[in-house]
Amino acid sequence: MPPGGEAVVRTGFRFVSLLLASLSLLTTTSLAADEFRSPSLTALRVDWRAALDQLRTEINSRPQVAGDFIFAPRRSVPRYDPRAIPALVQLNGVSSQFFTGIARSAVPVLLPFDAAAYLEAQRSGAPQSLPLSRYQADFNPVDLFDAGPAGYSASFSFEPGAGDGMPSRVFARAVEVQITGSALVYDIADPTGGKGEPVKPLAATYPDLRRFIREGYVRYAFTRFGVAYVVSIQCLDSVAKPRRLACKEAYPVAERFLKALRVAGGQRMRPLMDVASSVLDRPAGRSADFSYRPSGDIIPNTGYRKQGGHPDAMAYAQIRFPLEKAPAFVRSQSYGKRDRSDGPTAYPWRDNFCESRSFEVWQCAGGYGHQGEDIRAADCPPPGEGRAPCDPKQRAVVAVRDAIVIRSARDQAATLEVNSRTEHIRFRYMHMNPQTMNADGLVSGRIVTEGEKIGVVSNYLDHPAGTSMHLHFDVQLFTRDGWIWVSPYITLVSAYERLIRARGREVGPEIAGTPQPVAHALPDDVIKPDLREGASGEEN
Repeated sequence: MPPGGEAVVRTGFRFVSLLLASLSLLTTTSLAADEFRSPSLTALRVDWRAALDQLRTEINSRPQVAGDFIFAPRRSVPRYDPRAIPALVQLNGVSSQFFTGIARSAVPVLLPFDAAAYLEAQRSGAPQSLPLSRYQADFNPVDLFDAGPAGYSASFSFEPGAGDGMPSRVFARAVEVQITGSALVYDIADPTGGKGEPVKPLAATYPDLRRFIREGYVRYAFTRFGVAYVVSIQCLDSVAKPRRLACKEAYPVAERFLKALRVAGGQRMRPLMDVASSVLDRPAGRSADFSYRPSGDIIPNTGYRKQGGHPDAMAYAQIRFPLEKAPAFVRSQSYGKRDRSDGPTAYPWRDNFCESRSFEVWQCAGGYGHQGEDIRAADCPPPGEGRAPCDPKQRAVVAVRDAIVIRSARDQAATLEVNSRTEHIRFRYMHMNPQTMNADGLVSGRIVTEGEKIGVVSNYLDHPAGTSMHLHFDVQLFTRDGWIWVSPYITLVSAYERLIRARGREVGPEIAGTPQPVAHALPDDVIKPDLREGASGEEN
């Protein structure tokens, strides 16, 4: 059986059961039209024995250090006894110098770090001043590393002109390569999920490797040790431009990264459990004020090629609302003048996830949309007796969860990643001023707690006053295709109800179509992708 084959068989049975459950949802009439559901997730079973076998092969390729690692015979201890993998414990001790917390990963960590070569060089008396890139196939020291019960994420950069045998063009800036390995994958009704083309030069090493371009990234997805891994590089699916990396130019960088991957650490933990979808509890009392239009009900003719939105009754996470105080308003900031309601700071809320943009979004008609929701804080009330002073430029933005920050100093977007036994999810905030975030230390690696102030509602888009005063907020889930944007509209409605401790009222016309059922994202067949791609990462 090929690597990961046993896990694929188990996944096939799980797919059938999930599909049957999904079909039953379509025939269920007992739920009210405005009820919200939580997502379901599949927990993959990690084959630590296969990881140990690969590590043994890698270590034994360096005879000078091979004897330093202890590989217990299989028959001497039970298969899942932690004493069967002391070599991984030893490896974590070496790798943790460069990848803090690597032992927290519940999946084998694959990174472009040759620990055996590093140890051999140290044994040979190599100068301590040698750059780490020497042992990382010319990739720089890690920019971000986060490990936890669901798996790990890491980001590396590759300098312009680095690496023998690379294409002759010198990139305008360093190329960022991301990798995530996860034992939790979200089950979403994704018609484009699982597509891709094989990469023949790497087929012997990665038999199920798929390459595809999606949501502004070229992605390489594969299964190893029963775990889902995705390597990705942000790129432009077009001809090369002076300051934009073409996806075809990203191929050799990504494939260099894949060839350099080694087992760098991780630790066996209690297996994760599948997470079933359920109907969410909501406040019993009704709000006298809060109302919202249905999911998918965008302003007419504002979608890609004037198409409509996408109904989605899923609350993808139970979060704290991202603005500190109510009232707040989910409303369009690009097409607000076309809305017949009372303006950008008024109820009812209106979905703007599928408004026309150049960003690829799988849930939206035609494949393009906004990627997230625009949120406005309330206007300051007029001065009056007993009212506290109100500064419209100091409306606090808060962390929706306990999470780790993903953000480089030049980015105008800050992402929070949650990595737990029941979730592997990201939340992105946009339009806060980068200089202010830098001054506040809101950069990669910082840990924030739910409700902690992380900024203020601002109007930054490439420069101050580049957009209206609002927060763009979006959600990404980890699937077998990597990190995928999903509609955060109902997630925000649910969070706002908890903030105001009252249930909102859905108003407006019913949207043609049915909220998507829970279904597995990966079909059995693998076909070539549609390589059309919109730019990703910035919002108008």
